[in-house]
Amino acid sequence: MLKPRPGLAPDTADYETHPLVNPTGFREYDARWILGSEINLLGLQALGLGLATYAHEIRARPSIVVGHDFRSYSQSVKQALTLGLMQGGMEVLDIGLALSPMAYFAQFALDAPCVAMVTASHNENGWTGVKMGAEPPLTFGPDEMSRLKAIVLNGDGVARPGGRLERIEDFREQYLDEVTAGVTLTRPLKVVVACGNGTAGAFAPEALRSMGAEVIEMDCDLDWAFPRYNPNPEDHAMLAQMSRRVQETGADLAVGFDGDGDRCGVVDDTGEAVFADKIGLMLARDLSTLHPNATFVVDVKSTGLYKTDPVLAEHGATTVYWKTGHSHIKRKVAEAKALAGFEKSGHFFFNAPIGRGYDDGIVAAGAVLSLLDRHPGKRLSQLKTALPKAFTSLTMSPHCADEAKYSVVEAVQKDYLALHAAGGEILGRKVTEVITVNGARVHLEDGSWVLVRASSNKPELVVVVESLRSEDDMRDLFHSEVKPRLARHDAVGAWNQEI
Repeated sequence: MLKPRPGLAPDTADYETHPLVNPTGFREYDARWILGSEINLLGLQALGLGLATYAHEIRARPSIVVGHDFRSYSQSVKQALTLGLMQGGMEVLDIGLALSPMAYFAQFALDAPCVAMVTASHNENGWTGVKMGAEPPLTFGPDEMSRLKAIVLNGDGVARPGGRLERIEDFREQYLDEVTAGVTLTRPLKVVVACGNGTAGAFAPEALRSMGAEVIEMDCDLDWAFPRYNPNPEDHAMLAQMSRRVQETGADLAVGFDGDGDRCGVVDDTGEAVFADKIGLMLARDLSTLHPNATFVVDVKSTGLYKTDPVLAEHGATTVYWKTGHSHIKRKVAEAKALAGFEKSGHFFFNAPIGRGYDDGIVAAGAVLSLLDRHPGKRLSQLKTALPKAFTSLTMSPHCADEAKYSVVEAVQKDYLALHAAGGEILGRKVTEVITVNGARVHLEDGSWVLVRASSNKPELVVVVESLRSEDDMRDLFHSEVKPRLARHDAVGAWNQEI
């Protein structure tokens, strides 16, 4: 293969004859680029050849599922990727328009060990990307992505005979049968289904109706321009619209899906957003009564209440805090043989008997509906009120270039570790622990905490704060501690949202 070049300009002969692949597009557990300026179609073909080469290198059977999300260019991206995969000797099973979890399910249903799902998830229009794996239900992590990056950027892809393409027709119906099979509601539930005009609009409303819910569709028509807001159920813009619709319709809850359907956000019957770590705690409480001594995995952005919850303790549950990122949590859920894993961004992972170990927003929505079905006298807001009090912020992200974000986080880690070693305080409370498995999660003596880490898929930092005292204290932890600390670094720019 031709060795990719950085910095090729569109509308030039070189751009049309050489692959363009920006190195920063290789993230910790997937790949994302701005199509045109950071990667071209020849670069995507090189990525496909590199992925095929890696699959042969690890002795995976050369059969791969491919699918694409709903964007104006995603099918072209998938076709270029497919050319590279076939050039590298892979059998390509194309399931067409798909959600990421639909592609993961296809690995099981079609007996294909590898997957390459073309999606930029909730990223703005113009972005493209690929989520990849070679060992169901896992997706690539840092080690696999580093090796793939080296193969592609060094031009080490190896062409092999045997490549072929097969189009899998009507796989959508098989997927919908899979995700709805375990849920049959026995109580009436009115559910707002929000899709942000992303790919989930072609799947989620029908799935929840099959489960027995009364569905109120919200922005379910496919529109790759995302005219109202990006399909990101962690962002305030989408959550605010979900809240308004719940209040207008008297719905029991709203569920919202990101662009490729592997995440689920929830708004309760009062119109209040309930982040996935708190939904996860409700689910863990309920599931621990059905499955005593279960293990749960949560990411470092999640509430600290799992450590102290009396219901989990009563049923012998164990909770493991782990690195943020769908690939990291998915792998840890598998390693720990956990019943479920929860990530604050809205990724939910369920092993048998609920799921197959990968993240699926529709399966997560079904789990929430099943939770309510098992508590026929309770509304979601009442189940939430039964949790111990904690005041947790939105996930906030200041801009920070990919080339600078890890050095900024390293400096912040050193600051907090030094503060802890010196017996220092934050807003009058001693620092009792600094967890550095993924950025810096700083615990205070009253159980409150702050987190600063590097985003794994965008040029940003990630900030979350939680207070066990009050909402005002939670705001103070951000405005008086984290924000001014990050402002000392010139590489830290504008925030996407603030509390």
